[in-house]
Amino acid sequence: MSRPLRGDRGQTLPLYIWLTGILLFAAFAFFAFAQAASARNGAQSAADAAALAAAQEARDELMDGLTAAVGTDDQWLDWLAGDRFDGAGASAAAGRLAAENDSTLRGGAQRTVVNGFPGYQVAIETRYTVGRSIIPGTENRHAKAQATAVIEPRCTFADDADPTKLVQLDCDGDLVDIDPEDFDSDDLPDASVLFSVHLAE
Repeated sequence: MSRPLRGDRGQTLPLYIWLTGILLFAAFAFFAFAQAASARNGAQSAADAAALAAAQEARDELMDGLTAAVGTDDQWLDWLAGDRFDGAGASAAAGRLAAENDSTLRGGAQRTVVNGFPGYQVAIETRYTVGRSIIPGTENRHAKAQATAVIEPRCTFADDADPTKLVQLDCDGDLVDIDPEDFDSDDLPDASVLFSVHLAE
């Protein structure tokens, strides 16, 4: 019976080392890509939150303006279009949400229009980096992301509605009666009934 040559074992050792090295490199590379994906996801979540915060701040401003206009301004129905705001606090609100997600708002919250609806676009950069990995430079690289949120009016009313008399609003099936002659701020429903705030698709 023949025996394997001792040299065979010596020849397979370099091959084993080589294959192990490749597997280790692949594992480290996969980990680096996973780190980058995690950073991108975190950045996108921060951008989404910041954009929504800016739009919600504008919606609050709309509600304040609408409340003040009913009964004192014959054009109060115009507020239901969702675009009568100056957005003075939008950037501050977006910046706070970005900071809560360990990110920085870049350039403030920019007003925009998407499919006819007003909204805000934001850009953020994470304060944390991707982290050290087998790929050079990742320890100094910050993730960036953008997001846009819109304010969509939810209420309609009759074309011949008289703003000086009782007006019935149809807010996606919820009927709301507003009487300017006998108005109380509690007559207005929650802001979410009048205006939807959501991320742009």
